[in-house]
Amino acid sequence: MGQQITDQIAFLTEARTALEELGVARDREKQLKQDEGKWGKTLDGEKRALEETVNSTVKKRRDAISTSYDEEIEKAQDKLKKARVKREKAKNQGMKERIAEETADLRKENRDVDGEIRKVLKGARVPSFCNSRWYFALFMPAHFGEYFAFLAAVLICFLAIPYGIYMLIPGRQPLYLAGIYFAVIVVFGGIYILLTNRTKARHLETLRDARVMRDHIRSNRKKIRVIEKSIRRDKNEKMYNLEKFDDEIAQLEQEIRRISTQKQEALNSFEQVTKTIIADEILSGAKPKMEELTARYREIRRALDETEEEIKRRNLEITDKYAGYLGKEYLDPMKIGELMEAIRSGRASNISEAIEAVKADRSQQGSSARA
Repeated sequence: MGQQITDQIAFLTEARTALEELGVARDREKQLKQDEGKWGKTLDGEKRALEETVNSTVKKRRDAISTSYDEEIEKAQDKLKKARVKREKAKNQGMKERIAEETADLRKENRDVDGEIRKVLKGARVPSFCNSRWYFALFMPAHFGEYFAFLAAVLICFLAIPYGIYMLIPGRQPLYLAGIYFAVIVVFGGIYILLTNRTKARHLETLRDARVMRDHIRSNRKKIRVIEKSIRRDKNEKMYNLEKFDDEIAQLEQEIRRISTQKQEALNSFEQVTKTIIADEILSGAKPKMEELTARYREIRRALDETEEEIKRRNLEITDKYAGYLGKEYLDPMKIGELMEAIRSGRASNISEAIEAVKADRSQQGSSARA
């Protein structure tokens, strides 16, 4: 940097050449960076595509294994479901037969009592409709259900029906409602009194006997329901001969567990061995192309590193040799050419004078332009 310049033109020529070579290196660096980006994206894209191919293939193979075992498990589960349904049907049939057997005496007794009621009523010439649940509920209620039915009948006959008729009449007036209620009371009340006189009043003792027998039937029905409930709650199933169904269900459950275990083992083997083999096969097929892309990228990267190192070295050389004489402003090939022209034309004898001459020329050109 402190060397004495003996040949101004030669010094400037060397400086311009060094700057031009630096410019060439920078252009090369720019192109290499573009190439690096392009080939880097290409390489990354190929890597991603290869990874997606591996993942997709592995997933398909894994799903194929899982689906195959799932189909077998589903078949076994369908068989298990059918076996359980058959067992439940057999159990229900067994309970029905057991209920029928254990309640046979009560049912027979009810049939006999019902026949006796019919015989008694017929012998006393009591109308057949008197041997009905509704008749005893309306004319001889004795239980909660019958009282409830009696109340419902009263509400329907003396509230719902008259009010419904009243609502259907256009131009409704309270007098109409009173008339409707009067008519309803006369009709339904008259029918009730008429039936009472012709049945209950005439055959009270017979109907009382029928009442007692009907209560006996009702009591037997309660006993039957208790027996049915007890049988259905009984957890002892030995008497239903369900062993063959239980054996079939146990075998199917064991088969499902076996297939599930095999499935898990197959998936574990796939993850530990087959998956790696598949990946290696795919990667091996793509290896030549990937090696070519990688080599090209590394070549560009190496050239870029060398170019960057060259630029760094040239920058330091230019700074060391020429910056002290030219200054940062004149470290430019075109401006150095202007300095060389000033020296050749005799307007300057050294670099400092050339710089002043160039500045003066620019100042003069600026003044002329403003004028």
